[in-house]
Amino acid sequence: MNQDYSINTRCVQAGYTPGNGEPRQIPIIQSTTFKYDTSEDMGKLFDLEATGYFYSRLQNPTCDTVAAKICNLEGGSAAMLTSSGQAANFFAIFNICEAGSHIVASSSIYGGTFNLIAVTLAKMGIESTFVSPDASEEELSAAFKENTRAMFGETIANPALTVLDIEKFAKVAHAHGVPLIVDNTFPTPVNCRPIEWGADIVTHSTTKYMDGHGAAVGGAIIDSGKFDWMAHKDKFPGLTAPDESYHGLVYAEKFGQEGAFITKATVQLMRDLGCVQSPQSAFMLNLGLESLHVRMARHVENGQAVAEFLESQPQVVSVNYPGLKSNKYNGLAQKYLPQGGCGVVSFELKGGRKAAEAFMKNLKLAAIETHVADARTCCLNPATSTHRQLTEEQLIEAGIPAGLVRMSCGLEDKKDLIADLKQALAAI
Repeated sequence: MNQDYSINTRCVQAGYTPGNGEPRQIPIIQSTTFKYDTSEDMGKLFDLEATGYFYSRLQNPTCDTVAAKICNLEGGSAAMLTSSGQAANFFAIFNICEAGSHIVASSSIYGGTFNLIAVTLAKMGIESTFVSPDASEEELSAAFKENTRAMFGETIANPALTVLDIEKFAKVAHAHGVPLIVDNTFPTPVNCRPIEWGADIVTHSTTKYMDGHGAAVGGAIIDSGKFDWMAHKDKFPGLTAPDESYHGLVYAEKFGQEGAFITKATVQLMRDLGCVQSPQSAFMLNLGLESLHVRMARHVENGQAVAEFLESQPQVVSVNYPGLKSNKYNGLAQKYLPQGGCGVVSFELKGGRKAAEAFMKNLKLAAIETHVADARTCCLNPATSTHRQLTEEQLIEAGIPAGLVRMSCGLEDKKDLIADLKQALAAI
């Protein structure tokens, strides 16, 4: 669909245009395999000489249709779905890195992604350097090495809620001849499109706001099509040198700047690792995407209202939400997220772990879950759940005080959410 249409319209209609008499909703192609008349026909697919489908571990029409919508929303040139957001980040990095490579990443990112980069990729011979999202251009540049192959960050970090200065990170990455990969899960393309600010690759955990209903786990990778792989061919041999598993094909030559990255990730990584999203999950994801533009506005409205309420409560030590004027990232939020960022708010309660336990116990609308970005409000106290093995001192060292609560504001009425918070605070 033409980019001239509003993103609101594209959420509803991009990616799929039915022909005369065809299904109005995207078809679920629930098939592992596809039939061909001759071996020659199938051979062309295996040689990447023709487009089509032969096995759903690599590609499936339903998944490709939904990927096309997400690609349109982000303003990219090509996209693919994966089984989860973690798989999307792994593929995005591993597609251009190998043993002996190095990554520069923001230290303020989702814990699972931090572990992926710092622990799992390190076991595969890919080292990393973590930098503060607040670092200067000079400090960021100092982290780069001769073998650096990518830079990584999150638009809004989960759960730290720091806002990435995308232009600054992109400028430094490009000065060193490497792409910037940005995880845009929290704002979604409705509230921020990192490619417009210089990002080269965008990833998502579609499990969060894109799905929006806690129904299906998934991920997505979008290529901007703007990074010139051939201009830095020595850094990215996987894209610029012959792939002997496809008769010496060179992705950057065969599929060009706009198609090389996603094609390689599909026919090589998905072929070998199989982190595929199911057609059923893709179908449910598309249902969420059709209302994404409507839902994000409500999530932001509720998040802002809850943050402002909490900031005025005597039981609350501090509130972290980029939409607050008192927040250190408010300036960047106004630049990159003029319509607001997301509905996730974190705050610290006086009284530590005991206060948090009492508060959580008395909530009536907000469910206690290890989840965010759902239609239903949910919350978590890390000290009594995900980080319960840590001592009080270790929690402070990790930047997670015992009284910290992360709340993901859903689509309920903000007056009801605030009333629920008020009575739970009173019960501490």
